[in-house]
Amino acid sequence: MSTDRFAGRVAAITGAASGMGRALAVALASRGCHLALSDVDVPGLAETARLAARDGLRVTQARVDTADRDAMVAWADAVAAEHGRVNFVFNNAGVSLGAPLSAVQRADFEWIMGINFWGVVWGTEAFLPHLRAARDGHIVNTSSLFGLLSVPMNGPYNASKFAVRGYTEALRMELDLANEGVSATCVHPGGVRTQIARSARVDPATEAWTGEPVEVSRKRFDKLLNTTSAEAAARRILRGVERNERRVLVGPDAWWLDKLVRLFGSAYQGLLVRGMRRDRARQASG
Repeated sequence: MSTDRFAGRVAAITGAASGMGRALAVALASRGCHLALSDVDVPGLAETARLAARDGLRVTQARVDTADRDAMVAWADAVAAEHGRVNFVFNNAGVSLGAPLSAVQRADFEWIMGINFWGVVWGTEAFLPHLRAARDGHIVNTSSLFGLLSVPMNGPYNASKFAVRGYTEALRMELDLANEGVSATCVHPGGVRTQIARSARVDPATEAWTGEPVEVSRKRFDKLLNTTSAEAAARRILRGVERNERRVLVGPDAWWLDKLVRLFGSAYQGLLVRGMRRDRARQASG
């Protein structure tokens, strides 16, 4: 087998219809890795499969809701049967929700936790037996910059991404202790150019807190997510897997803000509050 870490192996990717999921698929295919792709966006998934197609590579695709445990288990078993084994799992699917915690709807909170957190858990549990069987596996779970620090009006998103971080760090240590040829990495992307801001749910109550219309807030958030391309993010993630890194920070903003939190500890919260108050004052003064 090739000395390339990914050549000739099999990778399963959730959220593969766009953004980092698509970029990971294309990057892995370019290195000779067979792919099992999933998403709820069937047309986008088909386009990713087309972009990743290479002679001699097997690329399969399936519509899978990561929040559905039974669906994830069935997909994992199907991938192992179709490809013969599984070596990498990228639990990448994610959604965003903007809302003050005092106004967030229970259904919205359950929706974001179901995809962002439980989807990671279900993906890990479903594929782990197959990775152990291959004795050559790696689980890559996507958290966020907001799994390193919290920001107002994004409490449910923060909660889901902090949960992914805690879960993956515990998983990595348990896999190290088991010494079965399987490892895990937690990914913390900063501002990566994806569809997540444009497809985010934003509660109308956010407007009262931010002092600006919802669509203005959405565009502002989307602008912040433009520091790193999805392709650059994919390259950084794959390099982290090759090096068996425990934590992968993606983008200069993730690197700098991680250092800010390490330097100031919980005092970073006061800095954010003061900054937001200044923004509100500027908007009010027009």
